[in-house]
Amino acid sequence: VGWAYRPLDGDAMRLAAQTLLGEHDFSSFRASSCQAKSPIKTLNRVTVSVRGEGPARYWRFEFEANAFLHHMIRNIMGCLVRIGRGTQPAEWMKFVLDARDRDAAAPTFSPDGLYFLGPVYETHWGLPERTPAYDWLP
Repeated sequence: VGWAYRPLDGDAMRLAAQTLLGEHDFSSFRASSCQAKSPIKTLNRVTVSVRGEGPARYWRFEFEANAFLHHMIRNIMGCLVRIGRGTQPAEWMKFVLDARDRDAAAPTFSPDGLYFLGPVYETHWGLPERTPAYDWLP
């Protein structure tokens, strides 16, 4: 068949994701159609976890940042999946980030299953901490 199912390596994906934390130039993960004035963003949190059991088991990736570039998460996901499948080492994420070149990264991941759960505001604005989108996710 040519393609065989292999489970993803969560530890490798978590290690790679840590490389992205903090303020960086995310040009390697930016779509060519991105209209952001700057590719500099701050990624505050990345969580990679497994939910459920048996056939209902799935991977959950959560990203929190001060802002996102167009397709930034889809492009990061493409790299994380490549690392999770073992086709690239976890250290490759640093190479991709430092390259500041979209050609260095994996292809754009499909949007299927990716959801924007809403913005997170500082408490002094008096807005809700969470949007209703959080309430329906398992």
